Amino acid sequence: MSIRREAFLAHVQERGEYTTLPEAERAARVVLALLGAHLVGTVRAELAARLPETYALILLNPLQAAEPLSPERFVRATAAWIEGATEKTALWDIGAVLSTVAAAAGDVLVREVLLQLPPGYDLLFGHPQPT
Repeated sequence: MSIRREAFLAHVQERGEYTTLPEAERAARVVLALLGAHLVGTVRAELAARLPETYALILLNPLQAAEPLSPERFVRATAAWIEGATEKTALWDIGAVLSTVAAAAGDVLVREVLLQLPPGYDLLFGHPQPT
């Protein structure tokens, strides 16, 4: 069952300490578009099913990635797509969105998602994995 759009955005807004919903919306759209380019198959479909329809469609129709981005490059790409962002603010945006996604997805699905991503994404999701 997916979380409602309003609740999802409220969580992103709270976690990102954004003053407006449009700021949270912008972060969610960019981060999910970039994330979707790194996920495939049933894992991406299952994650999309846990998100509001608007964000599920973004995840399922991602930006195209030529290769998997390391966490550092993911942060730089996010900063490039958000007007006025720096790597530091992009990291904040990513944390707000991906921690909300992780809460909606649950631990089992988050582990499956992390298996498809390069090492280090666990920290972006706020789910550090033992080394």
